Amino acid sequence: MIKKIQTFSNKILIKELYLQIFLVLMTVLMIILRFLLNEKGRTNPDSIRFMRTSKVFPEIDNTTTPLGYPLSLKFFTIFGFDEFWASKIIGILAYFFIVYFAWKKKFYLIETILIGGIFSFVSIFSYTMSEALILPFIFVFLFVSHQIITEKITGSKAFLYHSLLLIALYNIRYPALFIMGGVFLFGILKFKKSYGKTFIYSGIVGMIFVVLYKFLFIDYFNEKYLDTFLEIGLHPTSQLLVELFHGLTTVFNPFIHIANPAGGIINIGIYGIGLLNVFLLIFLFLKNKLSETEFFLVFVGVSGIICSYFIQYFYSVNPIDYRLMAPFSFGIWLVYFKKLYEIFGKLTYGITVLSLMTGFVFTWLSKGNYLENRQKIQQFLKDENLENGRVYFYTESEEDLVKVQIAELISTVNPNVKITFKPSDTLRKNTLTQYKVSRKIKIDTNQFQ
Repeated sequence: MIKKIQTFSNKILIKELYLQIFLVLMTVLMIILRFLLNEKGRTNPDSIRFMRTSKVFPEIDNTTTPLGYPLSLKFFTIFGFDEFWASKIIGILAYFFIVYFAWKKKFYLIETILIGGIFSFVSIFSYTMSEALILPFIFVFLFVSHQIITEKITGSKAFLYHSLLLIALYNIRYPALFIMGGVFLFGILKFKKSYGKTFIYSGIVGMIFVVLYKFLFIDYFNEKYLDTFLEIGLHPTSQLLVELFHGLTTVFNPFIHIANPAGGIINIGIYGIGLLNVFLLIFLFLKNKLSETEFFLVFVGVSGIICSYFIQYFYSVNPIDYRLMAPFSFGIWLVYFKKLYEIFGKLTYGITVLSLMTGFVFTWLSKGNYLENRQKIQQFLKDENLENGRVYFYTESEEDLVKVQIAELISTVNPNVKITFKPSDTLRKNTLTQYKVSRKIKIDTNQFQ
């Protein structure tokens, strides 16, 4: 009888293992389709800056972003890839690393597989953006924090690991400053615990590094950096609260993370699903007591989101969305899926399966053909003798998506692209405009742009 039960139990585990392998493979396939079926390969104006910084290094092109991601792109160019393909390799490897690390360390394996297939995270891993790189570092950071909380790592070793990881995170994305603040506050809350001081000290070390980084790196290359980006009263509270609501309800929508900018009834469904999910998440966290590690994951995530909201009052950043919040929402999603799995078991996989299906439909309906566009732009640049060297692209505003996406596409072939807003620059031979490009080639675009 016992052998029959064990055999039955083993069969269930094997079936679940097959399901997990299937989800991992489908997630990787969706990551690839996500950028191949996008007319510009899943890039944006920040992608231009990242790839250009990587291309011209060791020249420091700008200090708007840390060097972690551009240097990662540079590393993969050693193997013959260009900066664009290097970014896609980083995204896929980042996803594989998270799953492998979770399996190796037996740390939230089921949850990482479930989260990786959520459409918003598929979109992140397929993006030429630093969030794809920071997520594996976030995961390792959360694991090390867990080891410290459970006292498997203690003393100077715990302090050193934690401090180095915080510094590494900041060198990939500046908002890691909020994680440092969350770590410091968590340490104060748990001051009486044996690990409390480790969190306080590592948080302080991280913030000291930020100060040194500002004076020794940012100020050295760009003294006016803060003057450019700091502006008190940048946005009214009425606007920020609406953006916060839209942001949170798309960040925590497991199926669709992009609302229609033009509005419409479809947004009611998108925001509604996200809002219900937020309520369910809060309910589960309040009803089921969180462990010390779970509390830390949620605490750091929530503190990061709160800081991201308030910094908008005086620092120029994009509105809160799934991409910007990924480093903070990741830990919250881990705990959330763990609670769901404890209640619903294998039915929880249905959320990820449905999300992958929804993502495929969305990707297919809004598809463009990146490889075809790349071939066209490659030939165009060759004809114009602009395959190498600096290329300027003129547009009146960075908000003009139709024009800027041409610059983004160009940057995937020649990363040394700089957007200019000066009409006088159009006199340069190496300055392109929408008119100059579109009169010679026709780019396959997303009809739902």
